[in-house]
Amino acid sequence: MPRDYYEILGVPRTASTEEINKAYRKLARQHHPDRNPGDKQAEARFKEIQNAYDTLSDPKKKQVYDQFGTDIPPGAAGGGFPGGFPGGGSFQFGGPGGQQIDPEMAQEVFRRMFGGGGAGGGFEDLFGSFNTRTRGRGRGRPQPPAEAIEVEAHVPFLTAALGGTIGLRVGDRDIDVRVPPGFEDGKKLRVAGQGEYGEDIMVKVRVEPHPYFRREGRDILIDVPVSIPEAVLGGKVEVPTVAGKRVTVKIPPGTSSGSRIRLPGMGVAGGDQYLVMKVVVPKGKPDDRTKELIDEYARLHPDDVRIDVPWR
Repeated sequence: MPRDYYEILGVPRTASTEEINKAYRKLARQHHPDRNPGDKQAEARFKEIQNAYDTLSDPKKKQVYDQFGTDIPPGAAGGGFPGGFPGGGSFQFGGPGGQQIDPEMAQEVFRRMFGGGGAGGGFEDLFGSFNTRTRGRGRGRPQPPAEAIEVEAHVPFLTAALGGTIGLRVGDRDIDVRVPPGFEDGKKLRVAGQGEYGEDIMVKVRVEPHPYFRREGRDILIDVPVSIPEAVLGGKVEVPTVAGKRVTVKIPPGTSSGSRIRLPGMGVAGGDQYLVMKVVVPKGKPDDRTKELIDEYARLHPDDVRIDVPWR
């Protein structure tokens, strides 16, 4: 007696399509002939798994299987089924004047319906097309479920910014994934047909932080420490860019902390790079000479720097 298809896949009869697909993928990988060369038992088990999946993954086949199992009883359907069976001719399932089918013929009917035997047009009229599932490339490889495999990949900051290729391991396979320039954290890349059974792979990208660069859309930001003399009098500073070059930039006199200097076109995918000025105040208590100079500066410039704040 044929084994129950749900039992073969190890799922309950209430299993969803997603649960059936998941169980199939796990068992197919375990028993696939490519992973068990020369193992006849594994090959037979794989065929059994494939046969069960071919039925339970097809809504029409599953509906008939759930109702009749592999023994289609007399009266399960009415009307003739012309041609399409061995020996030619036609017959009927039950009904007035209908020919009764013995158990062996019922098994043959079910095999023809679900095994790709190409029954006549009557089958398609009643149940729709029952063509067998198309095979993928490679020996005995089944067509994959429709949904893609979802994975997460951590991508270096500069690879996401400038573009590049990362290596990714999916199951037992190593694949290369091309990351386009300017790719953002949290977005997904579709890699077509690279799953073990030809599924697409959806790669959720997690961009790793950089030691000193950060992003705002297509713009690159970098903090630049500035001394008090440089902030007051101006100066020059050499800074790195995301493209790998170093450039010398003028700091204008009177630069305040938080102000930005723009480097056009040096960001990501046509964006800009910004130097964010961070004025650094000396730590600790100043010596007497430094204190005299600062006191003198305060007398010369008695400006109220908080005059415009809204909370005054």
